[in-house]
Amino acid sequence: MKSRRIRISSIVLKVFLAVLIVVEIYPIFWILTSSLKTQSEFVTQPSYTLPSSFQYENYVDAWTAGKMGVYFKNTIITTAGALLLTIAVALPAGFAITFMRWKLKNAALTFIITGMMIPVQATLIPIFLVYKELGLINTLTGLTLVYAATNVPLAVFLLSTYMKQFPMELVEAAIVDGCGIYQTFARIIVPVSTNLIVAVLTLEFFYSWNDLMFSMTFNSKADLKTIQTGLLSFVGQYGQRQWGPTFASIAISVIPTAILYMMLSKMVITGMTAGAIKG
Repeated sequence: MKSRRIRISSIVLKVFLAVLIVVEIYPIFWILTSSLKTQSEFVTQPSYTLPSSFQYENYVDAWTAGKMGVYFKNTIITTAGALLLTIAVALPAGFAITFMRWKLKNAALTFIITGMMIPVQATLIPIFLVYKELGLINTLTGLTLVYAATNVPLAVFLLSTYMKQFPMELVEAAIVDGCGIYQTFARIIVPVSTNLIVAVLTLEFFYSWNDLMFSMTFNSKADLKTIQTGLLSFVGQYGQRQWGPTFASIAISVIPTAILYMMLSKMVITGMTAGAIKG
């Protein structure tokens, strides 16, 4: 009886996982197949049918006429810049808060984490006024800075939490061997924290890549739009007349994130669970 119950529960679990996989994968499959259809197929065929022939010209139209190439480049610049700034600030900050002794480190950590509790919508007007005075409206630099500023609190929190579980014996051994504070940070802390660093960067990448609010608020020039704001104008440009290029532009925005996660999913899971159990 017990073995029968185990088999039934195993079957139920497998069916549930199969349904979950279909629910997760089908939207991406639908976008990809729709991006290869002709315009007439959207009118005459059901949405779930496969394309009769692969219209790769849809991607060419989306990249050139739809300016997705420009939007893609702008998103790469702002996202990469934000990730570099985030890790350049958060990693040393987490190290200083965890391992160094100074009077205000607890206050500094509280101040940084407070940034996680402030709704980003509440910061739009103050940031806009500051950016207007500094001349950062309609610049990729302004977007990069605001992405990094919103990424840092979570990154510091995750890194400092992980470092608190870090075996102090390694740090002490490095000090005994003559390593200074910077050598200990570069040769011990950073290599051991690689998985968590990748996990943090991946999370922040998704946030910056998929941002719509800041991009719409601080950029109004067509040549400075990112992918998400570009998609809005792209649909407005083609409306219901060119659905193939529209879906192609959506695929261009989705595929990089899907590929990145598939490549780094193991490191992300390892990094996010690191330090959960103190061993």
